[in-house]
Amino acid sequence: MPNTYTQLYVHAVFAVKGRANLISPKWKEKLYQYITGIITNKNQKLMVINGMPDHLHLLIGLKPDCTLSDLIRDIKANSSKWINEQKFVMGKFEWQTGFGAFTIGQSQIQSVVNYILNQEEHHKKKTFREEYIEFLNAYEIDYKPEYIFEDVGVAPTELNESNDE
Repeated sequence: MPNTYTQLYVHAVFAVKGRANLISPKWKEKLYQYITGIITNKNQKLMVINGMPDHLHLLIGLKPDCTLSDLIRDIKANSSKWINEQKFVMGKFEWQTGFGAFTIGQSQIQSVVNYILNQEEHHKKKTFREEYIEFLNAYEIDYKPEYIFEDVGVAPTELNESNDE
């Protein structure tokens, strides 16, 4: 697209189905490389990826011809298929339905990169659920607690967080 200039940055977050701790330190770097390849093949730019055993954070530089939902769908579908083909987990690996995506400006890139790279430190102090709800509240996103990523062993009816605080 001639004469089209953009700077579109998205901090995307998604979880393993049931928030199970299935992403092993033994193969997470291979997963990150695989996801980097998916994003690169879609002609987008992965700026940083990191996560915990139950979820991932990505900072992606998007071009305007890319639909975020399609990109995340392709990342999740292809990476889960790859994980299963590699037999990294017993049973079937799946990503949870849905994702979070938060736009950031140029001046926020370094702080978001640092945040993503320091996931282990952040999660010594707060759970993924607490982190995710903080994002939703900070970005003033209306949400229903029953649709927040499910925890293993926590029924949606047990969720009582509210964004009306």
